[in-house]
Amino acid sequence: MIEFRPLNNLSVHLDRLIKSRLWLKVIIGLVLGAGLGVLLNPSTGLLSENISLRLAGWLDLPGQIFMRLVQMIMIPLIFTSIILGIVSNTSENLKTFGLRLLLYFVLTTVIAIIIGLAVTLILKPGQYIFTLGGFPNSGKSQIVPNEQTNLIENIPNAISNLIPNNPLESILTGEMLGVVIFTIIIGVAITQLRQETAKPIIRFSEAIQKICMIVVSWAMMLVPYAVFGLIAALLSRTSVEIFLGLGYYMAVVMLGLIILVTFYLALALVVTKKNPFKFLKAIREPQLLAFSTASSAAVMPLSMKTADENLGVSSNISDFVIPVGATINMDGTALFQCVTTLFMAQAYGIELTIMNLLLITFTVVAASIGTPAIPGGGVIILASVLQSAGIPIDGLIIIIGIDRILGMFRTAVNVTGDLTACLIFNKFYGAISNNKTFANKT
Repeated sequence: MIEFRPLNNLSVHLDRLIKSRLWLKVIIGLVLGAGLGVLLNPSTGLLSENISLRLAGWLDLPGQIFMRLVQMIMIPLIFTSIILGIVSNTSENLKTFGLRLLLYFVLTTVIAIIIGLAVTLILKPGQYIFTLGGFPNSGKSQIVPNEQTNLIENIPNAISNLIPNNPLESILTGEMLGVVIFTIIIGVAITQLRQETAKPIIRFSEAIQKICMIVVSWAMMLVPYAVFGLIAALLSRTSVEIFLGLGYYMAVVMLGLIILVTFYLALALVVTKKNPFKFLKAIREPQLLAFSTASSAAVMPLSMKTADENLGVSSNISDFVIPVGATINMDGTALFQCVTTLFMAQAYGIELTIMNLLLITFTVVAASIGTPAIPGGGVIILASVLQSAGIPIDGLIIIIGIDRILGMFRTAVNVTGDLTACLIFNKFYGAISNNKTFANKT
């Protein structure tokens, strides 16, 4: 007879890496990779552009293998984690928990956007874009009214499209929001089954989840080398002039992200009495991994483990909050999209009214929920945000040059937000979930 052990006990390699100071290895990889990347950059004159690009391709290899290993098991891990998180709660507890979690995510996203609006309107980074020679076709203009009308008219379609008519298509195309919504519906339906009927499904989900975590533990052995290679390849390809020209804009984005993290720490302190410094120390591994990979999805297994072991969060809470949060709780991305949208408007000389700002806020909230948890996902969705606001997307080519750097920072903030949510909801629902689990075992 197969004996099922707790999920965390199976991640042997992950345990060893964390105990052997994984965070320190990641930092060393970052520093060494950054130094090598600067040396390999063609601007230094040490190597030709052709040789630099070839070396960057090989440096990327460990990182690409790591990302593909994690992405390979991401959908089954999300599917089983959400189902187990749902079935571990009573129906009444699930209703209040799920609704409050959704409201919490929307509220923190709105706060992130407000922070982005404030820092951008006060510091006005778009007025200094002349260092890049300006954006094409820039000049005083206003948002086209038809764009606002189309946005309002498309709201019903956007809501109905949240439910996938073909779940298999969502899985094959990696449309994570559709996968999450489909999984939540299936999980709720499982709670309506009789216990003897639902038990095989639950046991199967537990086995798949644990298999996925074992694969992740293997992938985690590549992390220091992946970080080294990814950073070296990134800086060897990126022009120094891009950083200098957009330095002020990048500083504004980072300032907004710092304010947002400060808000998380204050929230955790007020609600859970958690010391901010101890909280940051407890979550440094997933933060550094998020910074290195620029992918919330890649960090999700480590975030779940960190929530369980370092923060003392019930696994029933983290199994539900982390996968859902990695898909729809993109506060750092929302702030970035908001700052960039206003930055582009300022650079093009587009005057924004209060109604324009409200529409941008609504659009960014909706867009951030659907942002893919992969590197570059923020820019993919940003194009639709700019179009809905009537702002030309030509200038995005400049933003793409530095997006990976900003993506690393905003992904670390996204992961911090997910772990903060785990801590807060564990305060109110952790005891209930633990009691439920104990009752099921007995």
